[in-house]
Amino acid sequence: MFSSLTKPRFLVITSMIILAALVRFIPHPPNFAPIAALALFGGKYYTDKKFAFIVPVLVMIITDAVIGFHYLIPAVYISFLIIAGIGLLLRKTNKVSWLIAGSIAASTLFFILTNFYEWYAGILYPQTFNGLITCYVAAIPFFFNTLIADLFFVIAMSMTFEFLTRKYQVFAEFN
Repeated sequence: MFSSLTKPRFLVITSMIILAALVRFIPHPPNFAPIAALALFGGKYYTDKKFAFIVPVLVMIITDAVIGFHYLIPAVYISFLIIAGIGLLLRKTNKVSWLIAGSIAASTLFFILTNFYEWYAGILYPQTFNGLITCYVAAIPFFFNTLIADLFFVIAMSMTFEFLTRKYQVFAEFN
């Protein structure tokens, strides 16, 4: 396991995830950050499946420690783990259409889980069916930014990594 940590492929993927996470620290429109994108990217490209789950969550924990933890963290991290799993499903294909579909699925999953948890927490919305609907409706404007950001970042990260893999054989996956 530890020998994987020094391989060029691991280092480049991890560096890209860290760089993407640093976007959280610069001014950006609400929800326009590569949150689901970095979990999806990690799931797709880490050779060792455990790193696909560990690294994106660890990077989020570190950035959340700086930004501040909040009550939605459990839903965010659970969705993160599931999104990394979606990334694992994308490993066998390099079709952009599947990457787009995976990104849309990831953003949608994040939207559904985090907003359900928001409603379930009972802080902003009553725990009624109308409260649940109100919660989802109120979150729709944020979903658009999440969707566009995830699509942009996962495509940019994937295209960059695919380019590097083709240009420098040292980044290619060897099993």
